[in-house]
Amino acid sequence: MRSHYCGDLRKEHIGEEITLMGWVHRRRDHGGVIFLDVRDREGIAQVVFDPDREESFNLADSVRNEFVIELVGRVRARPDGTENPEMPTGAVEVLGLDLKILNKAETPPFQLDEHQQVGEDVRLRHRYIDLRRPEIQQKLRFRSKVTHAVRNYLEENGFLDIETPILTRATPEGARDYLVPSRTHEGSFFALPQSPQLFKQLLMVSGFDRYYQIAKCFRDEDLRADRQPEFTQIDIETSFLGEQEIMGLAEGMVRKLFKELLDIELGEFPTMPYAEAMHRFGSDKPDLRIPLELVDVNDLVADVDFKVFAGPAKDPKGRVAALKVPGGAELTRKIIDDYTKFVGIYGAKGLAWIKVNALENGAEGLQSPIVKFLGEEVALKIMERLGAQNGDIVFFGADKANTVNEALGALRIKVGEDMNMIEKNWAPLWVVDFPMFEELDDGSLTALHHPFTAPNCSPEQLIEQPEGKLSRAYDMVLNGTELGGGSVRIHDQAMQKAVFKVLGISDEEAEEKFGFLLNALKYGAPPHGGLAFGLDRLIMLMTGSSSIREVIAFPKTQSAACLLTDAPGEVSAAQLRDLNIKLRKTP
Repeated sequence: MRSHYCGDLRKEHIGEEITLMGWVHRRRDHGGVIFLDVRDREGIAQVVFDPDREESFNLADSVRNEFVIELVGRVRARPDGTENPEMPTGAVEVLGLDLKILNKAETPPFQLDEHQQVGEDVRLRHRYIDLRRPEIQQKLRFRSKVTHAVRNYLEENGFLDIETPILTRATPEGARDYLVPSRTHEGSFFALPQSPQLFKQLLMVSGFDRYYQIAKCFRDEDLRADRQPEFTQIDIETSFLGEQEIMGLAEGMVRKLFKELLDIELGEFPTMPYAEAMHRFGSDKPDLRIPLELVDVNDLVADVDFKVFAGPAKDPKGRVAALKVPGGAELTRKIIDDYTKFVGIYGAKGLAWIKVNALENGAEGLQSPIVKFLGEEVALKIMERLGAQNGDIVFFGADKANTVNEALGALRIKVGEDMNMIEKNWAPLWVVDFPMFEELDDGSLTALHHPFTAPNCSPEQLIEQPEGKLSRAYDMVLNGTELGGGSVRIHDQAMQKAVFKVLGISDEEAEEKFGFLLNALKYGAPPHGGLAFGLDRLIMLMTGSSSIREVIAFPKTQSAACLLTDAPGEVSAAQLRDLNIKLRKTP
C-alpha cells in the first residue's frame, strides 16, 4: 500500500522512505538518469532512477506515459538550481529504490498536456483519459468541497436531506419531459423530474418544515454552454418563512461558500425589481460589472419621420432604446456590421447607430445615416439625455419591447466584454417583483416562473385583472448568470384554483395533472417557499470555467448525446414488445 500521495510531498518528508502509486505523467532520460513524473489525484512528484540500481533503472527505462506503477523511494531535496516553485512538490524529489509496473497502457488518443489542441468530441469519447488532467480533477474536487459545504450550512440551519422520486408524473414546467414507458402499466409513462417542485411542497404539507436535496433533474430542451439534459440542483424548501427570510438564508449560504472556498467577500446583495432590470439592462439577470445601460427615447422619436423609430415608439408594446458606448466611435464599420449580425440572432431587424465625433458642431458632428431622418433637434436631445461625449457611439434598438430588450441586452454584454469594460470580479444581486404572467403570441397568459408561485394579491384580484400582477418570486444573479431562483408558494386551494383559471387550465385538467397537490392543500398546508440553485452553473462560475461541461464528470454533448457510452442507443425488438411500443419509421 502507498504511504503518501504524490502531491503531498514536502520538505518535511526529506529522508523518509515512502511508497507511491499512480500514473506516469511524463518520462525523461537525462544522460543516463531516468526522471519519471508520477501523478495521482493530489498532484505530481518527480522520481529519479540512477543506473546504480540496475533492475529498477531498466524497468524505469521501459515505462511510458500513463503506465500505472508502484514505487518505493527516499525523499530528498532537489539539487540547488533545480527547484520548481510552480509545483507544490517542487522543492523535493524521490530517489527511486524499487519499481513495479501494475499495468501497461497503450498510447492514449491525446496527451494530457495537449487537450486544448484536441477536439471536444475526442475528449468526451475518451472522457476517462480527459478526467486524468489535473485541471479537471481540481474542478471536480472543488465541486465535492462545495456540496460538502452546502450540506454543512443547511444542516446547521435545521434542514433535512430528503430524497424525492425520479420516476414520477409529467408536470408543465417549461420544457419537454424525458418520458419512461411503464412495462406494468400498458400505454402509460413516467416522467423524469424537471425539478422536485411538487414533492418538496408536499413535504412542507407533511410537516418537515425545512428540506433540502442535491437533486438530479432532467429537461429535454435545446442545449447551450450552461445547460445539460440532466443537471444537478441544490433544492431548498422551508415553511413559515417569507421571501426576505428565505433570501437571507440562501444569500448567507452563497456568501459562506465564496468566503470559505475562495476567500472572497461578496458582502450583502443589492435588490432590484424586475421592471428596473429590464428597463436599464434589457435582462432579468443583469451583469452589473459592465457600466453600460439602456435608455428609453420613445418620447423623443415618436413624431419623427423615421418610421423605423416612430412606429415602435407609438406602439404600447414597442420600445425604442439607446445604448451609449464610451469610446466606441473608434469601432470600424466591419465591427459594427458584425454587431448588426449579432443582434439579428435575437430577432432585431437591424442596428442603427450614431458616432459622436464633435458634439460642439451640433448635428454636423454626428456621423450616421439616420441623423437626417431624426432631425438635428431630436438627435441632439438624444445625445443630451444619454450624456454622450466626443468619441462615443450610440446604438439603437426599435421593435417590440421584448425584442429590443433581448437584442440590446445581449449587445451590452458583448460590447462590454469586447472593449474590456468589466469593472470588478463579482457582482451579485437579487431580482424581485417578477410579473406573475407573461403574454404569448396568441394573447393567452402563461406563468413566468411556474403555476405554483404565489401572486402578491388576493384570488379575486388575480382573476379580475391578471395582467400586471406581480409574483412573490426572487432570483439570485451573479455576473449576469442566474445562480438560482424561487418563490413563496401557493398554500391555499382557492389561490391555486385562481391561478389555474387565469392560465386556462380547467378543473378536470388540474385534477388530472395536480390532483394530489390540490388534495394536499385541503389538509392544513402551511405557508412555505423555497428556491433552487443550479449546482453545475455555480461551480462553473466559481472555477472560472467557460462551460458546465468542464465541471461535470460525464457530460452530454450539445446534441444531448453521450459519446463515451454512445447513448442514446437502439434497443432490442423484445424490449420494445415488453413495453408495447412500436417504432414508426420516418419516410
